[in-house]
Amino acid sequence: MKNELTNDILKVLYTEEQIRERVREMGEEIAERFAGTRPLFVGILKGSVLFLADLIRACPLRCDLEMMAVSSYANATKSSGRVRINHDLQQDIHGRDLIIVEDILDSGNTLAFLQEYLKAKGAASITIVTLLDKPSGRQKAVSADYVGFTVPDAFVVGYGLDYAQLYRNLPYIGILKPEVYES
Repeated sequence: MKNELTNDILKVLYTEEQIRERVREMGEEIAERFAGTRPLFVGILKGSVLFLADLIRACPLRCDLEMMAVSSYANATKSSGRVRINHDLQQDIHGRDLIIVEDILDSGNTLAFLQEYLKAKGAASITIVTLLDKPSGRQKAVSADYVGFTVPDAFVVGYGLDYAQLYRNLPYIGILKPEVYES
């Protein structure tokens, strides 16, 4: 069904069904790795919300959930390189196994910052889970422990990912038409 949001999409990269299946697989892998523990899932707002909700439902573990709001993009299509914490953790993480859940690993600036920041707060371990990996954009030596999909060097939106706070509600991952963000 075409609408004002889908008209801005150049190409669908991953369908709703493909995403659902991959998230289920990732949840099973994480549950196996963390069996018998009580990890703390840390969702990075706002982009990870849809992915995080589906992932923890696919991950039958005793776990806790926290959210952080961290930004290095604002309304731009490229990372500024400066990371800002807008909302921090609300509980002590000393000695905890953390699972950071991110929508996309692109420049690596945000995740490199978070790894150092959370280690300094005493995390026992940090596991990175990202729905999307865009290696072509990497500026920092960061890799994810679990990756949903690898995407090309294009601006992607949907399933939580946005441009200027729009397109998060698309049920798939698509490439945004360049004329949308170049105008």
